[in-house]
Amino acid sequence: MKNKQQTFLKRFMPLIVFVVLVALLAVGLTLNPRLVPSPLIGKPAPAFELPLLLREGSFSSKELLGHVTLVSVWASWCFACRQEHETVKYLSQKGVRIIGLNYKDDADDAKNWLAKLGNPYQAIAADRDGRVAIDWGVYGAPETFLVDKEGIIRHKVIGPLSDEKNYQALMSVYESLEK
Repeated sequence: MKNKQQTFLKRFMPLIVFVVLVALLAVGLTLNPRLVPSPLIGKPAPAFELPLLLREGSFSSKELLGHVTLVSVWASWCFACRQEHETVKYLSQKGVRIIGLNYKDDADDAKNWLAKLGNPYQAIAADRDGRVAIDWGVYGAPETFLVDKEGIIRHKVIGPLSDEKNYQALMSVYESLEK
């Protein structure tokens, strides 16, 4: 009897392993890769001070206090940033305070990009080496963080805001913070 069980297991073990792997893969395919939970949600925005892109001076995380603010991580080399730029301009025109975090970009390229497409940002901090973006948990551009008046990160969007789901989710949280 023991021999029959061992033979059965030897014969069907590859099939069992295959079925388990297919089940795990099927579950993985149903997940949204843009829904990466951020450990920073509900925590203070990381402290930083960076030079400004378009004028002399610097921008620090202390300047996020007192305002509901979108922190938009973008770069001139980023195709998806170009996709979302009209949405960012629209939000700025509607009175949303948007601070740009120019990510691993050449200053001249970024300035030319803004001159060509328009500048919707109240200020742009230049993160040349990407160290501040790492502290914020940035995976790549574009990413957007919603920071409340106390400097607490309340929402994060990975990918362009021109995506309807991203936009609706962000605006839902934004409107609740503005009340």
